[in-house]
Amino acid sequence: MKTLMMLSAAALLSFTTTSFADDQERYEHFSGQPAKNLDQALFNLKNFNAKMAEIMAKDELTPQDMATIHQLSYTLENALQRLDEEVDVMQAVLEEVHLASESMDYETVQKQGKVYLESTGKIVKE
Repeated sequence: MKTLMMLSAAALLSFTTTSFADDQERYEHFSGQPAKNLDQALFNLKNFNAKMAEIMAKDELTPQDMATIHQLSYTLENALQRLDEEVDVMQAVLEEVHLASESMDYETVQKQGKVYLESTGKIVKE
C-alpha cells in the first residue's frame, strides 16, 4: 500500500511538472526585440505601436491579427520595462538636482540638470 501511494504521488508530481512546463512553453515562445537603452525602447514603442494601431483599426480582428498582436506585445513589453527603468533613473537624477539646489551646490545642479534634461527630452514632445 505504501509503495502504491508513493508511485501515485510520483505520477502526480510528474504530471504537474510536465503540465507546467507545457504551459510555459506554450506562452513563452517569443522573446520580442530587446530594448537595451531608452532610444531603442522609444524606437520600438513608436514602430510596434504603429503596427498594432494598424491592426486595431480594423472592424474585425482575425485569428492571424490576434497572433500578430501577441507577437508584438513581447517587444512592447520589453520597451515599456526599459522605459520604466529609465524613468526610475530620471527620478533619481532629478532628486540629486533637487537636493543640490537646496544646498546651493551649483556644480551638481549644472551637471545632473543637464543629464536630467537630456534624458527627459527624449520622452517630452514640445
